[in-house]
Amino acid sequence: MESISWWAKGLVFENCNCQLVCPGHIHFDQQCTHERCKGYWAIVFEDGEVGTTRLAGSRVVIAYDTPQRMMAGGWTQVMIVDEEASEPQRDAIENIFTGKIGGPWEILARFVERRLPTRFLPIEITSEPMRKKVTIPGLLQSVVQTIRGRDRSEPVRFENIFNQIHNPSQVLARGESRYDDGTIRFDMAKTHGLWSEFSWQHEPAYS
Repeated sequence: MESISWWAKGLVFENCNCQLVCPGHIHFDQQCTHERCKGYWAIVFEDGEVGTTRLAGSRVVIAYDTPQRMMAGGWTQVMIVDEEASEPQRDAIENIFTGKIGGPWEILARFVERRLPTRFLPIEITSEPMRKKVTIPGLLQSVVQTIRGRDRSEPVRFENIFNQIHNPSQVLARGESRYDDGTIRFDMAKTHGLWSEFSWQHEPAYS
């Protein structure tokens, strides 16, 4: 399946139970704040194609529970896809985030030991310049908001930072989240939050 060419761009934001800057966000070899790092990524596809399937408008949340040193593997992860996604979009999204068609999520997939069944539920995401919000009724409620900088009209940013799924320019924030699916659970406030405009692509290598 890695022979499929695909690309995507949009918004990705996150919140986990680490202090303001999650060490695992900088590098998976770093020790996270707590014995378990728990949180989520929320993704809005603004555009993209997997083969002939358009991704624009699709929304996804990935919740996770990992060891303190994320590089150790053993992650538990679940993907929730917005129920409005079409069947072709659902298949394309599944293939992206399980790493089956290459790209940045192929690298993250190496650390996942337990992948819970994908769920299809209503996902509401609100994006404002200084605030992002995601709601999955009965499952997730989260707000991620920028921290204050010297110029309060502008967000505080990381620049020129390497991360597999984020743009090199990222907005630093704090988040508040509650999530419980019976396996992965977290309830946190004033912890690590962050967002960026992502751009992913994969071109098959031909011999």
